[in-house]
This record gives sequence, structure tokens and C-alpha cells, in this order.
Amino acid sequence: MIERHAIHKRIGPAALVILLLGLFTLPVFAEYGDVILNHRAEKEGMRPVIYPHWFHRIRFRCKVCHKELGFEMRAGANDITMADIIDGKFCGMCHNGQVAWSVENCDICHSGRKGLQTRIMGGHQTGGPGRW
Repeated sequence: MIERHAIHKRIGPAALVILLLGLFTLPVFAEYGDVILNHRAEKEGMRPVIYPHWFHRIRFRCKVCHKELGFEMRAGANDITMADIIDGKFCGMCHNGQVAWSVENCDICHSGRKGLQTRIMGGHQTGGPGRW
């Protein structure tokens, strides 16, 4: 049997703190470039979705989501339902339990604090002549 002290030494204090913090699901604050989706979430008893746009953008070209998956390039223009996602549309094309986590992990996406409005953090205008 391994002693408690030996386990603590192996894991290390920093890993132990991270593990303990991971047990609590706290609301996340959106960062610059994140898309907040809250047309339906709070009305249906869920926290708003914070979509980390740049996290996805560094992995995929714009066309993957905005052409192949059907997302319009304007905050609030997409009518996304959980039924759509479960049916493999929009986010559900990748978040299906095989490519990325599936809908059973609600708090990963529905992580915003209550009251956040649908928008892109940092603005909704591009630096160029057009709008998103």
C-alpha cells in the first residue's frame, strides 16, 4: 500500500491544486474574439455558450465552419438549437463524441456567466470595408 505522503510527493502540489480546482465548474468570462451565444440558452435554463473562435480558427480555415457547416459570418445570425447539434448540424458535425466531446458535457460550452448578450467580444465590425 502506498502511503499518503508518497502519493502527495508524486503528484506534486501544483497538480493537486489543478485537480481540486477542476472539480468546480465556475462561469467563464469571454475573451477578445470569443462569440457569445445566448438567444436561447438562458430561456431554456442553461448558461450562455462561449464559443472560442480563435481556438477553432488556428486549427481550421474559415470555410470549414462558414461554408461547410453553414455558420453565417454575423454574430446572432445563426439559429442554432441543441436539436440541430444532436442531429450533427453546426457544432454537432465535430462535437459528436468522436472528433470532439459530445453534448453530454454541457458545461464545457454552456460556461458563460448569466446575463451575457449574444455578440462577439471586442466588437462586431471587421477592420475592412465589410461587416462579418
